[in-house]
Amino acid sequence: MRTLPWLGTALLLAAPALQQRSAIEPARRPAFEAALDPLERLRLGNQRFQHGQAAHFNQERDRRLDLARAQHPFALVVGCADSRVPPEIVFDQGLGDLFVVRCAGEALDDLALASIEYAVQELEVRTIVVLGHERCAAVQMALAGGELPGHLRYLGRAIGPHVEEARARLASGSGPIAPELLEAAVVQNVRGVVAEIESSEPLLAELRQRGELRVVGARYDLESGAVEWLPARR
Repeated sequence: MRTLPWLGTALLLAAPALQQRSAIEPARRPAFEAALDPLERLRLGNQRFQHGQAAHFNQERDRRLDLARAQHPFALVVGCADSRVPPEIVFDQGLGDLFVVRCAGEALDDLALASIEYAVQELEVRTIVVLGHERCAAVQMALAGGELPGHLRYLGRAIGPHVEEARARLASGSGPIAPELLEAAVVQNVRGVVAEIESSEPLLAELRQRGELRVVGARYDLESGAVEWLPARR
């Protein structure tokens, strides 16, 4: 779905005025935004967040009461558990807007996939974003290798194949972890999780093959607050 180019600018210009409204009269999301493509809604929200103009839509009491009856999130975000990357804040969304599944390093297991399938099957979510971030400690831990203690070994096993692919592409040995290797591993881990979701049998893979499910990778910059959208794999 193509979006009129002035919509993003209009929302950014309106944000300061929306922020000045009192808590008694909360900001209301512009009606036309609901008709936008889900990725465009996320892009606009991230732009507001980056520029310090978050509108905090859908956080008022009436919204909470409406959601007590039913939820209709417009997108699902699979993200890292890192405390600096909460999807609802990064994308400036409110109650009921996003269905979120988080684990360190965006790692997937059967329970995470079941949560994704629930959102897709029961809530009819059709857009999934896998959101990684720079300097991810879970990815760095997997790159470091070695035997991990306790349940961390499961995290290493989940992320390990993705980061080793990044290492092989850069022809990097097992020495100190260079910043470029960590960055490549973060991106490759996102791509690997996207592929895992797309190929998950039977539900997600079938919907993907029919063109009814979109899975997109993204990377978050901790300092700028910007979300970079990764090109679709070929």
